[in-house]
Amino acid sequence: MWPYVSWRFTNKNDIIGISTTYWGLLSIAFAVLIGVLLLGWTYDVVLGLWREHLTVVQERNPFTTYKINAPVGLILSQTNTILRKTSEDNPEILRHCDFIDRWLEWNADQEIWARTMSSWKEIIGEEDPYLFHLSEKARERLEEAAKEIQDF
Repeated sequence: MWPYVSWRFTNKNDIIGISTTYWGLLSIAFAVLIGVLLLGWTYDVVLGLWREHLTVVQERNPFTTYKINAPVGLILSQTNTILRKTSEDNPEILRHCDFIDRWLEWNADQEIWARTMSSWKEIIGEEDPYLFHLSEKARERLEEAAKEIQDF
């Protein structure tokens, strides 16, 4: 291959002591870079497609709107319990804590919580992952759902 392209590198013309071949290669590289950046800027700023795409992705993701995965739910339940104990005389905070409890109870009926419970038991080997924030009935439903989940 070298015999076919070697003549390009034996050029005797120089600009500022650098071969014109290298100036040509550098100008091609800059043209490609500017083209890619211009295309990206047009896509994002002028057409707004990137931001629109991210907005749609976030709106359709249930974990950014109403669902909670089990580890986050555990942290939220602990924080909710602390808030409830420190604000026992404030009815508005207690109302908020009741909402969080209902939200966590609803999330415990979702498949992802059953998968997490199954993983705690089968993969990690935890015999009794006790979720204190759930009612006895919700815990039983979650235990039953976890037994039906197939771990991979």
